[in-house]
Amino acid sequence: MQLVDNRLNEAYLIGVQKFLDYAFRRTGVLYEIRCPCVKCCNTTLGTRETVETHLNVYGIIQNYTFWYHHGEVLGEPLSECEDDNEVEESESEDEIQEILRDLYPNHDERIANSGCDDLPEEEPNVEAKKFYSLLRDFEKPLYQSSKISKLSTLIKLLHIKSMGRWSNESFTMLLKMLKEELLPDGANLPNSYYEAKKVIRDLGLSYHKIDACVNDCMLYWKEDNLLDSCKVCGASRWKIEKHSGEAKNRKGKKIASKTLRYFPLKPRLQRLFMSTNTSSLMTWHHDERVDDGIMRHPADSMAWKSFDELHPSFAAEPRNVRLGLASDGFQPFRNSKTSYSIWPVVLIPYNLPPWLCMKQENFIMSMLIPGPDSPGDAIDIYLQPLIEELKELWEFGIETFDASTRQNFKLRASLLWTINDFPAYGNLSGWSTKGKLACPCCNKDTYSIRLANSKKQCFMGHRCYLPLNHKWRNDRASFDGTKEKRLPPKMCSGVEILNQVQDLEGLQLTKDPKKRIKISHDGRKDNWNKKSIFFELPYWKSLLLRHNLDVMHIEKNICDNILGTIMNAKGKTKDTINTRLDLQEMNIRSELHPIKKGEKYEIPTACYTLSPQEKHNLCLFLKNLKVPDGFSSNISQCVNLKDHKISGLKSHDCHVLLQHLLPLALRGMLSKTVCEPLVELCLFFNVLGAKVLRTDDLEQIEAQIPITLCKLEKVFPPSFFDVMVHLPVHIANEAKLAGPV
Repeated sequence: MQLVDNRLNEAYLIGVQKFLDYAFRRTGVLYEIRCPCVKCCNTTLGTRETVETHLNVYGIIQNYTFWYHHGEVLGEPLSECEDDNEVEESESEDEIQEILRDLYPNHDERIANSGCDDLPEEEPNVEAKKFYSLLRDFEKPLYQSSKISKLSTLIKLLHIKSMGRWSNESFTMLLKMLKEELLPDGANLPNSYYEAKKVIRDLGLSYHKIDACVNDCMLYWKEDNLLDSCKVCGASRWKIEKHSGEAKNRKGKKIASKTLRYFPLKPRLQRLFMSTNTSSLMTWHHDERVDDGIMRHPADSMAWKSFDELHPSFAAEPRNVRLGLASDGFQPFRNSKTSYSIWPVVLIPYNLPPWLCMKQENFIMSMLIPGPDSPGDAIDIYLQPLIEELKELWEFGIETFDASTRQNFKLRASLLWTINDFPAYGNLSGWSTKGKLACPCCNKDTYSIRLANSKKQCFMGHRCYLPLNHKWRNDRASFDGTKEKRLPPKMCSGVEILNQVQDLEGLQLTKDPKKRIKISHDGRKDNWNKKSIFFELPYWKSLLLRHNLDVMHIEKNICDNILGTIMNAKGKTKDTINTRLDLQEMNIRSELHPIKKGEKYEIPTACYTLSPQEKHNLCLFLKNLKVPDGFSSNISQCVNLKDHKISGLKSHDCHVLLQHLLPLALRGMLSKTVCEPLVELCLFFNVLGAKVLRTDDLEQIEAQIPITLCKLEKVFPPSFFDVMVHLPVHIANEAKLAGPV
């Protein structure tokens, strides 16, 4: 789509209004959209009035004819529908019919005009033909003269069942009522939930059930498929009746103690290329990306480019898929008091543009690891099917039909990295994120102090990241009472890590205490618990970055530390009597040492603690805060004005507080020595969290963050510096390697 070129023409002014109506309707925002004028170039946000003025004064970017920043999708018809209701209804049906239309290019002018006329067309491969044939059968009308199809209706009904938590029996009753009483005779609906589920399974949208040992020792698959007990710990595969001692039965079938739901990856990757809407976007990183030195996408990163240089045969085919992996545990039930943790493993296809690859609808569910407990280090047992499929996709690939070019090609895939919060980072990487060597980036060179009274590890050694001639290196009294002469730890390469864990290969992973082999970290002088299963991938050791630190998880922990300490919240503050005794034992900051009066201690007020009136002002600021829709949740609900408490903050709330609100809220409340490093820390995360990153900015904040942490060390107590406060030293470098966080 495009506007008339002449800005003095009345048609241009009308076009501007139509563009604004279209953009606000398609993006779903209420206040601000990207401004596509020549001056802003889609880099700044503006209100409707501001964007309208800019377009009238400066004009729109000449080559911006595909409005992807404003909701336009590839293949969208040029004619506009003014009725929003018609648009919504037609879109839901068009999305389901899109893949079917790709089978018949003569009925779709968009494919005929797609610019691929010079390429020879090929017949879809066997797998694609089967899928298209099934889809065509399911696209029959729901009943005679119906405007909606059987498949469309079925998908919507199953979605409602899932969201409404209906039972299988109630869904079967609904289908029978619709078919027998409400719809005309001959309605093309299944008779039961089982038949409806079979339709989805035939389309390749189902999963495989793989039984697992109750102690996470092994999977009952391949040659072990017929076993009745674990060959490692001897535990029964089946649930046992408490009274009879026999295996539980349901309709004549035994019930497994644990079952992994595995969603095969190959058919899901093939589906990405069976529609022209997605197949053409899967080469965006190669065809449309602008290489101007600014990082907007993982394809702009050093890790991506290094991978291309090391594996030119893989990089030669832009349709080959690059994936990221994320996993974490969550409580799936409404009653949060129930102890249960289920672990989904999700894959992210990075071939898509940056505004699409992180959308939830483009995530690929890989598996659901059952609870009730976290798999811990034994998560590698459950990852075996995925790793095997990734190895096959790397070495052999799979025949895939590309609907946009009408050609078959050999599709390959690779896993670039994982993204996890810190505890899950330890489970996937094999490096324990606890103890004195908790930092996986510093590896064996992690520097920490054990606080005798607080019984915690303290990570205060950030002066080693300063220049060798910096005056703070010799300042004992302001820091931990020692001079700093160490150099900053070097990041280990994949080959070096592989050498460190070589002796752990073949280690049996299990939760059975009798079979589990305990690793002595003191004896090994490192924190490795296992050799990660990801090293089975041939290219894993050559990656610049294998595991990403989750920035938002780090932000939440740091925000909780700051708020708990400055507000002196009971149970959350890092400033306790034990902390003051640690200061006394370290012989630093004598003004904060506890004063013993009889059997009790009197704690002097610290410069980083807010007074009751300042606490009230901070709570009042957050209580009266009003932000645009979608900016954050209602933070005011987390504030208790009476007790001066802030509780119940989610990760995104802490993200917003740390990057935008704390610098405003604390201004004028605390002294400069306290406020300055806190504001610098907030600005660090603000720059790091931008959608567009520049290497110069990252190098600047990477050089500044050790200074900021050293300023905090001069003010806050040692117990404040847990490993989460230490990790910002590394995440700017990770952003340089992997792109926008």
